[in-house]
Amino acid sequence: MQKRIRTELYARRRKSVIITALAAPCAGLLLLVNGVTAQAEPPAPPSASEAKTMLEGLNEQAEGSMDGYDREKFPHWSDQGEGCDTREAVLKRDGDGVETGSDCQATSGSWTSPYDGETWTNTSDVDIDHMVPLAESWTSGASEWTDAEREKLANDMSIAQLLAVTDNVNQSKSDRDPAEWMPPKNDYHCTYARMWIWVKDTYDLTADSAEKGALTEALGTC
Repeated sequence: MQKRIRTELYARRRKSVIITALAAPCAGLLLLVNGVTAQAEPPAPPSASEAKTMLEGLNEQAEGSMDGYDREKFPHWSDQGEGCDTREAVLKRDGDGVETGSDCQATSGSWTSPYDGETWTNTSDVDIDHMVPLAESWTSGASEWTDAEREKLANDMSIAQLLAVTDNVNQSKSDRDPAEWMPPKNDYHCTYARMWIWVKDTYDLTADSAEKGALTEALGTC
């Protein structure tokens, strides 16, 4: 299902970044998730040139049917260790000054959404966005996966699949791909495209023609 060679390449790159951060006295907060030390920010996506190569390698195919789709077929939020589920772990990772109770629920902190630049101090104003929406994944190949494989995608913090964002902006995105929706913050389009392509490449998901065109245009802003 996954392109293991490319996945291992980016895993090595992330490991190098983490080692560098650990060596720096002002590296900032690091989290322990599933036994792996993670940066207190979303994983850095590939460069624009790397993303362009990935995009060219995506299988171009019209979106499949929504028949049989159900969000419950993408189990989330999963246990990420230390009593935290994926939502709580992303809130801790993406927030600033986040404090949690014994149940891992955030009790204070702030979250700045990369999609619109707005900052929130109440977690009810924050959604955890699936970069590639679950329904989009379903019509791009995940309908053929096992529930365990879909659960991995729905909870994957090792790539840029999960972001803490403004709730109503996430709701406006819904299940739409980049041909139909891009973040309101124009200067984030380059990063957004690189993240989207990274997820699709990692999970060997397909992309339709309009989607590829929109991603190519967004990479042109990098």
